[in-house]
Amino acid sequence: MAALRGDERYVAQNRRARHDYLIEENIEAGMQLTGTEVKMLRRGMGSIAEAYAAEQGGELYLINAHIPEYAAARVNHEPRRARKLLLRRREIDKLLGAIKRDGITVVPLSIYFNDRGRAKIDLGIAKGKRKSDKREAEKARDWQRSRARIMREHRD
Repeated sequence: MAALRGDERYVAQNRRARHDYLIEENIEAGMQLTGTEVKMLRRGMGSIAEAYAAEQGGELYLINAHIPEYAAARVNHEPRRARKLLLRRREIDKLLGAIKRDGITVVPLSIYFNDRGRAKIDLGIAKGKRKSDKREAEKARDWQRSRARIMREHRD
């Protein structure tokens, strides 16, 4: 399910993240991938629905992202292996500080290829929403939908 946004081609999106979390800030990061992983991402295969970013040895890794194996490869990759996120030290320190704060999570929002053909991941610094917040957001969405419908009917 690849979608186009300007010169960027989405490979995977985490639609659930915006429902479950309040995204405070977005950060773009590179990923350390093998050749077979890039081939599968270019085919639009990959899922970050259950993925998250975590610290391992002072570095950030993408955990639980699923990129299926490439069938034509002799040597393949592990589909759910931890993938190192490529960020500047300043950005890593900022994200690690945010993770250590109370209630902050680093959630992958989308994987895409930039205009240079590099696989990038959009990370969101997020706080978990409460059930009541989710209900309020759903009410607001329903109202916007109803309002648009009423405006369309009124114009006709």
